[in-house]
Amino acid sequence: MSSRTLTLIGVSLAMGLGAAWMADSWLSARLNASPDDHLRSVVVATVEIPFGQMVEAQQLTTVRMPMDTIPDDAFDASEKAVGKIATFDILRGDIVRGARLSEHLGGSTLASLIAPDKRAISVRVDDVVGVGGFLLPGNRVDVLATKTTNAGSNSASSRTILENLRVLAVDQTAGTDKTQPVVVRAVTLEMSAAEAETLVTAQTEGKLQLALRNPLNLEKKTAAVAPAAPVMAVATATEPKRVVLRSSGEGGGAITVIRGTEANVIKIR
Repeated sequence: MSSRTLTLIGVSLAMGLGAAWMADSWLSARLNASPDDHLRSVVVATVEIPFGQMVEAQQLTTVRMPMDTIPDDAFDASEKAVGKIATFDILRGDIVRGARLSEHLGGSTLASLIAPDKRAISVRVDDVVGVGGFLLPGNRVDVLATKTTNAGSNSASSRTILENLRVLAVDQTAGTDKTQPVVVRAVTLEMSAAEAETLVTAQTEGKLQLALRNPLNLEKKTAAVAPAAPVMAVATATEPKRVVLRSSGEGGGAITVIRGTEANVIKIR
């Protein structure tokens, strides 16, 4: 056997051993590889979770996703979301986020849907304006108050007293899965304590009606109504007086007391 043949055999053996070593190293690295640091476990919904419903374990699953695509308030374990109340509709495949859930601290689930600085007020209303009964929890509405201007006549006036209020429940339902129009008479709205006082006062004075808003329209045009100045009556046993109230437009006013030809102005604040 020539030296050239021996050289070729030696080179072939060396290349074969090198290839085998490289394949063994690659396979060992794959088998012993740690999880990718760019992936993270995240909780997603396996079914649609309607607004106002309590989240259950069978509605959730955990998947791994790139970290840069996961919201900061996402959950990394299903048990962290179970038992909370959905404050928005969560669709199948959606990432379950803390901003769309609220804690259930007992009582009805409706109480968990109310913002910490808000109140829930149920009112009886006329048919919803212009929407044929399509009113569901989660919608935004304006409240119009209608009041008779002259007793014994048919004349009346209407004005918008509250704007952009969130509907929490319609009649006894807090779900949003209805597809047919339903004429309702009672609606539960979310509002501040001051707005609740305005609503209750208007309800005792006349009828209330709701106007459905586009959810993208957040503009408010209702101006604050200044409180009326108090009227003070002055009486005398010797000579009658007339009391005339003048409003300053800034929540104050003035009282003019007229006795005969004399007029005295009393400013009030």
